[in-house]
Amino acid sequence: MDELEEQTIQMWRKSERQVADLKPTLIRIDPMESLYKAIQMLVKNKIHRLPVIDCRTGDAVYIMTHKRLIHFICLHLMDGPQPDFMQKPLMELGIGTYRNIATATRDTPLIVALNVFAERRISALPIVDKTGRVVDIYAKYDVINLAAERTYNNLDIPLHKALQHRAEGFEGVRTCQLSDTLIVIVRRIVTTQVHRLVVVDDDKHVIGVLSLSDLLSFLVLQPYSDFS
Repeated sequence: MDELEEQTIQMWRKSERQVADLKPTLIRIDPMESLYKAIQMLVKNKIHRLPVIDCRTGDAVYIMTHKRLIHFICLHLMDGPQPDFMQKPLMELGIGTYRNIATATRDTPLIVALNVFAERRISALPIVDKTGRVVDIYAKYDVINLAAERTYNNLDIPLHKALQHRAEGFEGVRTCQLSDTLIVIVRRIVTTQVHRLVVVDDDKHVIGVLSLSDLLSFLVLQPYSDFS
């Protein structure tokens, strides 16, 4: 792991292209394109951030993120009449992932969690107790804290020890239920500024995961007439 501090980004990119299906060019968008196209690109390419680069000057002017887009959409939804589907429960709308949900326990080795991130192309693992109740969550963002503190040499440590290096301000895993309406869910995500909600039943057992990408895809890319 000491090589991490010596490896250049260019060398890493070259080696990754040999073993993975990486995009040959940077996925980006011009500032004159529409927000709709930006959301299409985010969802289609399964990325969380989209660089906004002026095609005429080559200047990087902004980075579009799921979180900022959801916040923008939420502000506009609150200003005027809301579509009927905003008052419908999650169960009826079917937004999110509910099959083959990957979870971990507090004793799951960190290296196992990292492998799940890479193999399943997911960005977070709900952490459950022995009864299957969600008690925490481990996300890719938490891995960055290990690198920042240079505490990544032992990847066999359990997740509960890895979480000791979590950045301050974490207020616990955020959840929702199938009975919650879409407007309640959108407000919760915007207020708590999280990237996902874990969908649970009345006993806090994990049912599914609702991500910002799921919400953006439904609110913007799904025809309103299907749910009006």
